[in-house]
Amino acid sequence: MRFLVVLCLLLVSWQARAQDLTVFAAASLTDSLKEVAAAWVKDGHPALRLSFGASSTLARQIEQGAPAAVFASADEKWMDYLVQRKLIAADTRRSLLGNDLVLIVPANTPRHVTIGPGFDFAALLGRDGRLATGDPAHVPVGIYAEQALKKLGAWDTLAPRLARAEDVRAALLLVERGEAPAGIVYGTDAAVSTGVMVAGTFSATSHDPITYPFAATKTGDGPEARALLAFLAGPEARAIFVKRGFKVE
Repeated sequence: MRFLVVLCLLLVSWQARAQDLTVFAAASLTDSLKEVAAAWVKDGHPALRLSFGASSTLARQIEQGAPAAVFASADEKWMDYLVQRKLIAADTRRSLLGNDLVLIVPANTPRHVTIGPGFDFAALLGRDGRLATGDPAHVPVGIYAEQALKKLGAWDTLAPRLARAEDVRAALLLVERGEAPAGIVYGTDAAVSTGVMVAGTFSATSHDPITYPFAATKTGDGPEARALLAFLAGPEARAIFVKRGFKVE
């Protein structure tokens, strides 16, 4: 009898763990998804395991077998990357959010600028200053930044002066610490920091639309993962995302 009781307890514990979901999400979703995760638990679900980083890094980890149930990317490219490798439950994919691309400076050296063709980024950076953003080779915010700078005719001059960060939050931190006099991040990241201010916003026509596709992975797909995706698209989560500055698709 004691053995059966122990076995039942172990089975219940295993089932509870099996229901836990791991979410791999773009670094720019950190604060909003933590708040959404708390609402998810309050709604009666097991706690989520959240892992944040550059969408490129997370996508490659999923490709290598990392046990993510849901992937939230900061661009369509890295979701496409996993779809092409048949690692995403394609019918669950949905782009839920949008964002702005902004130029930030340290809060203790405030300034407002109008970003357009001919804008003097070199004067903003000074002689030795670097422009912090995600690495354009793979980090979405850096890819958007490269597109915008090329549109403005400033890429050739600024490419050698980039401080190429591993994700958008690392770029934000460089400006917060005063290690870079300016940076390019998302509007929502600038909003969570008291150490930076938005100096200007890039035109939405200067880069591809900033969209956040969410989807279940093939290995993590199931009723609970789909319930989470429905919750993320629902009114409570949408209100949180809007409060945090995201555009709701």
